[in-house]
Amino acid sequence: MTAQSDLFESDRVEILGMSVDRLDMDETLRRLEMFAQSQEPHLVVTADAAGIVQAQRDPEWRSIFQSADLVTPDSIGVIWAAKRAGKPISQRVSGVELVDRICALSADRGYRIYFLGAAPGVAEMAAEKMRLKHPGCNIVGARHGYFPAESDQVVAAEVAATKPDFLFVAMGIPRQEKFIRSTQSIIGAPVSMGVGGSFDVFSGKVKRAPALFQRLHLEWLWRLILNPRKVAKAKNLPVFAWMVLRAGK
Repeated sequence: MTAQSDLFESDRVEILGMSVDRLDMDETLRRLEMFAQSQEPHLVVTADAAGIVQAQRDPEWRSIFQSADLVTPDSIGVIWAAKRAGKPISQRVSGVELVDRICALSADRGYRIYFLGAAPGVAEMAAEKMRLKHPGCNIVGARHGYFPAESDQVVAAEVAATKPDFLFVAMGIPRQEKFIRSTQSIIGAPVSMGVGGSFDVFSGKVKRAPALFQRLHLEWLWRLILNPRKVAKAKNLPVFAWMVLRAGK
């Protein structure tokens, strides 16, 4: 966590050793704008149940998670666990919605945004769709995420040249966060955040769950229906529930 983050401390809830900020969407956006104005690098983690389970098994990811400057509750499982811990969170704060809201703010305030990740062509298409949705949105670059970790420094130099205020990385947990942490000193973006499958949604490659699935908190099931290969991630959900229940004994 950066020294600057001391200025932005908030109430947190601990879930399986991972701390999550108890902020709603509007409060989170205010925090991100404060980060952007500080001009100091900040790492934002969008925490879901699967990611917290992975952190129990991956020491590097766990360390990155624990040192993040802001951790948002990006799944109903996290909301449920926070309530069980006696420190409820008022609403889910998802990566896909944060990116959308920041793009809207960029149109008004000129924030420089970079989209990094997803398959070739997807980030570029997502950027174009967001420029159409939010005229004036200042997306200064887009690039796919299909490159080996050995090329991280080279890609980071490409991104750094665009001087982004917000770097959104869509490479899946924890690859995206590991990329951000290892290249933070090169890129220097005030806000860097892993956003999972957000570019697939914005580009139209993947349809977001219908409103009914969202209201029933079943977006994970919709994603699994569309892409059965996500079953490995889905298997972490009952593991998460079991671990939370066991920890509460």
